[in-house]
Amino acid sequence: MKLGFITSILDQYGYEQMIDTAAEMGFSCVEVACWPDGKAERRYAGVCHINVDRVLADDAYAAHLLSYSAEKNITISSLAFYPNTMDSDLEKRAANIAHLKNVIRASAKLKINMVSTFIGRDQTLPTEDNLELVKQLWPDIIRLAETLNVRIAIENCPMLFGREQWPGGQNLMCTPQLWRAVFDVLPSKYLGLNYDPSHFVWQMMDYISPLYEFRDRIFHVHFKDIKLYPERLAQAGVLAYPLEYMQPKIPGLGDVDWGRFVSALTDIGYDGYACLEIEDRAFEGTPERVRASLRLSKRYIEQFVI
Repeated sequence: MKLGFITSILDQYGYEQMIDTAAEMGFSCVEVACWPDGKAERRYAGVCHINVDRVLADDAYAAHLLSYSAEKNITISSLAFYPNTMDSDLEKRAANIAHLKNVIRASAKLKINMVSTFIGRDQTLPTEDNLELVKQLWPDIIRLAETLNVRIAIENCPMLFGREQWPGGQNLMCTPQLWRAVFDVLPSKYLGLNYDPSHFVWQMMDYISPLYEFRDRIFHVHFKDIKLYPERLAQAGVLAYPLEYMQPKIPGLGDVDWGRFVSALTDIGYDGYACLEIEDRAFEGTPERVRASLRLSKRYIEQFVI
C-alpha cells in the first residue's frame, strides 16, 4: 500500500509547501483537495491545492504540478472534491456537478485518472427517491469518466453529523446495501469506493466483511478513526445528531481495530493508495499541532503499512 494523506488538513499551505511537507515526513502520495473558489460550507471543505480550471486552461501550470511532485517523489493518488451533487438547491446541484466534471477532466489531463468524491443525496427525500435521482444525474458523469479513463471513488460517509444535514444526510452511498443498489443503477467499472472504516463504526456496522465482498470496487482507502462515547449514546440514543455521541480521531486514538482492518486489506490483495484523513479537533489550533497529527498518525499506521 502507498501511504499518504488528504491535503485538506493543510488548508493554509500552497501546493508546493504541501508537497514539501509530504516529502519531508516520508509520505509516498497525497489525495489533493480541489474545491472551487468560495466560502466552505463545512469544516475541511473549500480547500484548493490544485485549481482544476487552471489545469484545463494552462498547460504550463499543469506541467509544473506534475514536475514538482515528481521531483519530491510524491504521487498524486486522486483529485478530491466532496460536494453534494444531488442537493435539493438546484443551483448548488448544478454548480457542484459542473465542478466535479472539471475535476474529472483535470484528473485525466494530469494522468492521475482518479477522482474521490461523494454520490450526494437530497436530504429531504427518502432513499427510493434518491435512487431515482442517481438514475437521472449520474449516468452523464459516469460517461465522461469512462471516456476519459478516470475512476471515481465514492467515500462511504453519510454526511450526517448535525442539524444542517438532518434528516437524511448528504451522501447516499454509506452502507453495503446502498452500494449494491447504486452499483445496480450504475454498473460501470469506473465507479467504486473510497473505503473509510470509521463511518461504519459510528453506524454500529461491520467494517471488515464488506472489504471481501466489494474487493473489486475498492479504488482508494481512507485511514481515519472514530471514538464512540457509550455514556453519551446511552443518554442521546442512535436517533440523536451523531456528533452528540462520537468524534473523529487520528488513527490509534479511536475504536477502529487497525490490525484487523489492514489484515483484511492484505487478504484481498489491496496494494493501492491509503490516505490519512485528519479531522481530530484535539490537533487543531496551530500549524505545529496539525503537523503533529500527521506525524503521529503516520507513525502509528506504519505498524501495519510499510
